[in-house]
Amino acid sequence: MKFDKYNISDLVKQNLKENGFVRPTDIQFKSIPSIMSNEDVLAIAQTGTGKTAAFAIPLIDRIHRTKTSSRSAGIRTIIMVPTRELAAQIGKVFDQLSKHSKVSIYALFGGVEQDAQISRLENGIDILIATPGRMFDLIKQEVINVKRVETLVIDEADQMLKYGFEKDIDYIKMMLPKKHQTLFFSATIDDEIKKLAYSQVKSSAIRIQLSPEDPVSKNVTHFKMFVEMDDKRFFLERFIKDHPKDKLVVFVRTRVRADRVVKAMERVGISSEAIHGDKDQIERMKILNRFRENEFKILIATDVTARGIDIPDVTYVINYDLPEKAENYVHRVGRTGRGFNKGEAISFVSKEEKELLNEIQKLLPKPIDEIRLSKDEYELVKEQVAPLSSLTSLLKEYEWMESRKKKKPKGK
Repeated sequence: MKFDKYNISDLVKQNLKENGFVRPTDIQFKSIPSIMSNEDVLAIAQTGTGKTAAFAIPLIDRIHRTKTSSRSAGIRTIIMVPTRELAAQIGKVFDQLSKHSKVSIYALFGGVEQDAQISRLENGIDILIATPGRMFDLIKQEVINVKRVETLVIDEADQMLKYGFEKDIDYIKMMLPKKHQTLFFSATIDDEIKKLAYSQVKSSAIRIQLSPEDPVSKNVTHFKMFVEMDDKRFFLERFIKDHPKDKLVVFVRTRVRADRVVKAMERVGISSEAIHGDKDQIERMKILNRFRENEFKILIATDVTARGIDIPDVTYVINYDLPEKAENYVHRVGRTGRGFNKGEAISFVSKEEKELLNEIQKLLPKPIDEIRLSKDEYELVKEQVAPLSSLTSLLKEYEWMESRKKKKPKGK
């Protein structure tokens, strides 16, 4: 069913159309009706499957329909997220889908001056998207009043738990009106997440779990190459030069590594930018916006910023370094293959990282395809005199197989 058949306002339908939303993804299709019916929802779905729009569409529509003017009588929805980048990104999606509506939205996070934020909050908002630290600071200062909140959204709950925000979630729940809706979204599920989820939602909550055996979107194809640690820069350079029009996110393990890779690429004439925790919030947002606007095509990132990178046209994710925690692989590769788009994730694996690779493989339902290079091919790549032909041919073969699947007649 297309969005134009949904029982939502014409204005929201128009905003969906203008932003390229035609058909709901699985998580949107399964979540939206229950959210519109004011039920609690516990949703587990892979990164990149459209979770934000799954709750944004019904929440914006509900408030727009019930308001008589653009003035706000108080916050009606709080969306709690673990990171500043994610708060900003979700705010952007909400702004796009609420354009010209009566709904007032604000993304609140630390790392910037409070005065402008306080002024904006005092003017009145309907939907608050916030990281716990800054939100609780302003609640204590009595700038934020939560007595009118109707819906609490806990987004990226696995990360909220990882960063130690469980008590913050419990605290905000106690402050809200007794009758309120709770929406609990997470990319992964384990015993700790289950315990947190069931402590927050009603016993009658609608549970939605997509592809529980595969935490990664089916739109992402995975490859690995065995590359010595000191040679990775040569293979990254070669790959970028073989794909000059594509947009890449390259993940490294540390802030220092990120800056070193940027400098290494700069020495061979490749423009890139690094985003990591040593950069302040304003600088990080500027870099992301420039990346989104195609001012440069190679973004070097650490895991700290992985979930704030929601760029729809990222073609490849390169794991320059494997993550130290296997679950971070899921969030990294979720930067590509978003929505209905296809994407590839390519990991450069050194001999020191083979144990990490084994842990990552346990998360995936099938083996990661290996790109094999002969000794001569390997040396030619280091000398930058030959393209990564094995990789290119493997990707072309995959694309050809995908096109054959689409053309295959039904019933055969």
